[in-house]
Amino acid sequence: MGTRAFFHHREEEQKEERKHSLEMTSMTRKKRFRTREKKFYLDFCQLLSSCSSREYNLRREADILELEQRGQKRIRFGNDMEKMEEEVIRICRLLRVRADRKGLCRKVRAKEFLELRSGRAPMFWIPLRAHGVWERMDVTLTCTVLGSPVPQATWYKNGIPIDLRQAPAGKYKIKNRFGMLTLHISRCSMEDSAEYSVEVKNQYGEAYSFATVLVRSKYKYPSGFKLSNTADFAFPLKPLFAREKAPFTLSCYFSSDLLDHQRGITWFRDGELLQDSEGQELRCQEREASVTVPCAHKEDEGFYTIRVPSLDGYKEQTTYVFVRDAAALTAGAPGSPLNVKCHDVNKDCLILSWVAPSDDGGSPILGYLIERCVAGSEEWVQCSAQPVKSCRCPVLGLAEGQTYQFRVKAVNKAGTSRPSKASDPVTTYDASRDKRVTVIPYDEGRTIEISKDDLEDIKIPLPPTNVHASEVREDYVALAWDEPDPRGREPLNYYVEKSLVGSNSWQMVNLEMPANSPRFALFDLVKGKSYRFRVRSVNKFGISEPSLPSPPFIHGQGPSTIPAPPPPPSQVLAFRDTKTSVVLQWDKPKDGLEPLGYYIYCRETGTEEWQTVNNKLICSPRFTVPGLQPGKEYVFCVKSVGEAGLSESSPETDPIVVRPAIACPSAPHGFVLLHCGKTEMTIGWKAPKRKGGTKILGYFLDQHDHSEPDWHEVNTQPIPRRVCTVSSLQQGHLYEFRARAMNRAGVGEVSEPSDLFRCEEWTMPEPGPPYDVRCTEVRDSSLQLHWEPPLYQGAGPVTGYFIDLCEEGSEEWKQINKQPTATTHMKVSDLETGKCYIFRVRALNKAGVGPPSLPSDPVVAKTKPGTNEIELGVDEEGFIYMAFEAPEKNDSSEFIWSKDYEGPPDADRVQIEEKGNRSKLILKEPSEKDLGVYSVEVTDVDDDISASCTLTKEDLDKLLKRSHEIRNPLIKLISGWNIDVLEKGEVRLWLEVEKLSPNAELHLIFNDKELTSTPTHKINFVREKGLVELIIQDFCADDKGMYTAQLKDGKAKNQFTLVLMDEAFPQETRQRHRYRHFCSFPGPHFIENLTWKILENCEVLLTCKATNLRKDTNFQWFFNHKARAGGVFDPQTGIGTLQISKVKHQTGLYKAVVSDNRGEDSTQLDLTKGALSATPLKIQPTEEGIKIYTDVKYYTDYMKTTWYHKEKRLESRDRMRAGSTMNQIWLHILDPTEADKGKYTLELFDGKSSHKLSTDLSGQGELKKLKGSICSFPGRARVVQGLPDVATIMEDKTLCLTCCVSGDPYPEITWFKNEKVIVFKDRYKMDVKGSVVTITIEKVCNEDTGKYSIYVKNKYGSETGQVTISVYKHGEIPIETEQEIPAEITTKKPK
Repeated sequence: MGTRAFFHHREEEQKEERKHSLEMTSMTRKKRFRTREKKFYLDFCQLLSSCSSREYNLRREADILELEQRGQKRIRFGNDMEKMEEEVIRICRLLRVRADRKGLCRKVRAKEFLELRSGRAPMFWIPLRAHGVWERMDVTLTCTVLGSPVPQATWYKNGIPIDLRQAPAGKYKIKNRFGMLTLHISRCSMEDSAEYSVEVKNQYGEAYSFATVLVRSKYKYPSGFKLSNTADFAFPLKPLFAREKAPFTLSCYFSSDLLDHQRGITWFRDGELLQDSEGQELRCQEREASVTVPCAHKEDEGFYTIRVPSLDGYKEQTTYVFVRDAAALTAGAPGSPLNVKCHDVNKDCLILSWVAPSDDGGSPILGYLIERCVAGSEEWVQCSAQPVKSCRCPVLGLAEGQTYQFRVKAVNKAGTSRPSKASDPVTTYDASRDKRVTVIPYDEGRTIEISKDDLEDIKIPLPPTNVHASEVREDYVALAWDEPDPRGREPLNYYVEKSLVGSNSWQMVNLEMPANSPRFALFDLVKGKSYRFRVRSVNKFGISEPSLPSPPFIHGQGPSTIPAPPPPPSQVLAFRDTKTSVVLQWDKPKDGLEPLGYYIYCRETGTEEWQTVNNKLICSPRFTVPGLQPGKEYVFCVKSVGEAGLSESSPETDPIVVRPAIACPSAPHGFVLLHCGKTEMTIGWKAPKRKGGTKILGYFLDQHDHSEPDWHEVNTQPIPRRVCTVSSLQQGHLYEFRARAMNRAGVGEVSEPSDLFRCEEWTMPEPGPPYDVRCTEVRDSSLQLHWEPPLYQGAGPVTGYFIDLCEEGSEEWKQINKQPTATTHMKVSDLETGKCYIFRVRALNKAGVGPPSLPSDPVVAKTKPGTNEIELGVDEEGFIYMAFEAPEKNDSSEFIWSKDYEGPPDADRVQIEEKGNRSKLILKEPSEKDLGVYSVEVTDVDDDISASCTLTKEDLDKLLKRSHEIRNPLIKLISGWNIDVLEKGEVRLWLEVEKLSPNAELHLIFNDKELTSTPTHKINFVREKGLVELIIQDFCADDKGMYTAQLKDGKAKNQFTLVLMDEAFPQETRQRHRYRHFCSFPGPHFIENLTWKILENCEVLLTCKATNLRKDTNFQWFFNHKARAGGVFDPQTGIGTLQISKVKHQTGLYKAVVSDNRGEDSTQLDLTKGALSATPLKIQPTEEGIKIYTDVKYYTDYMKTTWYHKEKRLESRDRMRAGSTMNQIWLHILDPTEADKGKYTLELFDGKSSHKLSTDLSGQGELKKLKGSICSFPGRARVVQGLPDVATIMEDKTLCLTCCVSGDPYPEITWFKNEKVIVFKDRYKMDVKGSVVTITIEKVCNEDTGKYSIYVKNKYGSETGQVTISVYKHGEIPIETEQEIPAEITTKKPK
């Protein structure tokens, strides 16, 4: 209260002092004048500035000098301004009087003008001008006439009045609108070249204007070719999908080089003009214009439009550019916010707003983080310690006059998003300065600024007024107030105090950071509590009294609070638009505030993943969604976007298939005369280029006699075909025709009139023109041409056709076929990719070649993107089919299949199924009758959709084989029957096949009797592993026999047989089978059976191990059932060993026996089938090549040897000969080459295990061939003429294999099949005649497929020759064959 009394006393003391100053400045604070004063204020200021009289300048300089001498410049300046303002008011009043007088004069003159104009003779304000046009073009003559009353106009042609009733229908159109006279002449001909004039007259006079129209003839380009002087769009703009933070370029291409007047190309984004800048680069080249964004942001998304100037105005194209979210820095993080903007900028604070992202990352957004930086730097500082929940927030603590940029990040439970695009730079300033400063212009552009603060002498400031909450949000409360008036010269700061309603205590909230502007925000208020606020002003002289408290309010409540996101839209509907877009429409939310915009989401039917359509807000409740897949079915939903975030999803739309909306068709074109009689004509035409998305139901045809003014209907009901015979015509008259097409949407626009056809009977002997020439199956270098035969046959039937071709830009027609084709279709090949062609057809009969058909529509030889071909295959049921999937299709579209282009296939042989955009043709009983070319077309679409495939005999055979495999599948065997003896003596029989389904069945047959699982014979069938096993507890003689496993899994089946006898058990298996006997009689027994290995000195060491020994246990070695000395036995370890030095003299049966009074056990080993010793491989040059060999101490005929070169198995051939002697195994390489270098490996197999010896032949191929004897015995057994490597033969034929052998003495001959000796009986026969050996197999079958080898041996050595035989069925194609063996032909491989 003391402070308030002080101010009151101070105001009384200074009342007189301020009175004069306030009265003086009261007029300068006015910014508005009355209406007339405002109108002439600018004129007066200009008058005042231009005043430069010498007297005024001298007086002004004297006053300033006097003020400087007295030191009272400010007071004098105020007095001068008061006098100046009085002078201004006086001059304004004077100017107002002058303006009133001028206004009265204008009214008088306007009245006189109207009276004068009310009666005036006509005159041409803009006269007619001459025109020059091409033939068949339209021309419009235009002029502007003035006159009162409105004059009457009459048009003349060469001085003869134009009578619309006598002129051809639609030839002339005359209009007179608001003084503009127009004469429109349609489809100018040479007869329209004339002088045209117009006469206008009224009661006051008349006037004339003349102009000449010159019609020039031009070359008649074929249909589809056009003469254009200006560049046009080469391709329509397609939607572009870009990625945030990545560059993108949107390009537009033109058909030709841009002319000079077309280079003023402009780009727009969402209707806003784009300028070339750092953020976007605009380029224009000869045939391309582009806009490039080096770093895309979501704000760059939208509709992009290119506008190209033309002679008629401009042409434009529009497409949508999508900017997808960049990959999140953390999986599941939301997308970045967008549209960061600054509002209510003050000296130290502002309001920042942004838009929530469309993608929340799968979890709700918890808040947003705000960052700022000084413009020009990259040091971003976080403004808020905690995330802000709403999309609007005050930013405090800014420096006055500093330029800032801001960006925002979204936060959810998974992490933080990428930062948004930085806001535009904004500079903080004093927003109330303009209200306190008055600017007066003077002296030719110079100004005087008068600040109200400088005129106020205030020390202690007054309190602010009008304290109120301008914004109340869930996160904060924004306060605003008015500055004290008068304010004073000193800068003001403000302290804010708060108090709970009902409490008398006030708390200062910004003691450490006083506000510099009349704005402040509080973030730490308690939700639900009622608050009041007041503000104090402070300057360097002191602090003011507090302001009046603000109205109380409850935090988190009230109309200005945003408690929750907006409600979702309703009534979301989807409509068809084009083949790649859909139109969405919805109703705005009825409750709550209006949303900032909307986000659209879509998903393909059958999937669960929603895709974001737009990342930039859509403000209108209607949007066209581009970039969709044609023919796919989609579902859409929409979300509202507000300051608090996104709403819930709207209800989903009904599924909609992306197809063009149904519209009326375009006009037909290409009229042609197909036949003419005395009083009738047959007219044909081409279908509309745009069918309107549905089937054409028919056509309406009009005729016009050239000698009559009116058109007449030919038919009242639509004609389904594009050929019509018009009767009741007059012979010798000229007629023209036009047509309209009709579909479900209605009747389309009328076509242009056809050429004039004279009604004269055709009597020529040649045939008439073919018609309806069209192209299908257009690919990069070929297409299929179709046409209809001529209706007029001439002197005889048509015998063939000639096809002509013309390239774009050429006038020369080239005949394609030298010989006439008899069919009405032809495949045209060897076209140049990307070139444009047109075709025409001429018919031939015995009298000659008739006139050509109407040219086809232009076609570019190029495969369109998305073109599909016919799929040829076998389905799951084993049926052979041909399937075609159309990239697009209408509701009324049909798939038209044909065979050999002659019509639909035989319905008794095929079945056609359709589902969606896919059509499937199934062959019921495939045979050679079904061979041919199958083609398919899709009807009622604007673009050609067609394909074909040829079914050949080879294709049919492969498909039949595949069909047989599918209908009769076999279960694949992985591992055949195996025999194991378990630890307790059980015998386990098992086999493994491929994985089977849970419904697979097993039938186990033993000697023609099916087995079931019992405790003694347990059957396990593991379907998921394909395992079949039988465990026999007490194996005995009754369990020996034939076991057959019969498997069935759906259609697949197979069976596997095992013959179980004594020889089926290996030696060690039989030993392990006695394990139970050992357990019941605990005497000495062997735990490791007899084995052998080769020592470094090529001797053989036999080893075995026994257990359960005692001191009296005896160990004895036997050889061929006779006791043998020399072995070693260690009773401590139970290991017995026997070393054999000369194996070849000691081959036989070795046995070890361990025994005592508890019993005995034995183990034996047959060395006639197992042991060997060999030296490392050696290399020896020979006269014929290189010999690789090893010396052996023991080698038997039962051992198998295999040679490898670079891990690839070698066969005995002409250049590679493998063999052996009694002491040596060798490989002889004849005529070695560089390809023979590398690693060679010899693998020796004794029936139990394999042993490998290797050597490297690198460099040895370059050794000189040494002269000497061949490292072999002269009489060694050899295969002189070898067998072919691989041979094939059809089943049921006779196979003959022949080769020549040599050796002295004559070698023993043995044939093997799959390494098993062949027993020659029944179908197998062998014939030996001297050195020629022949094997014959009668009626070969699939079981005869395998590897055959001949083994020859005498006392000097042995050699092997091999051949692989493949047997195939009737109709199959031999695979990977080198030679096919005809029946009854002996095969020999030449030397």
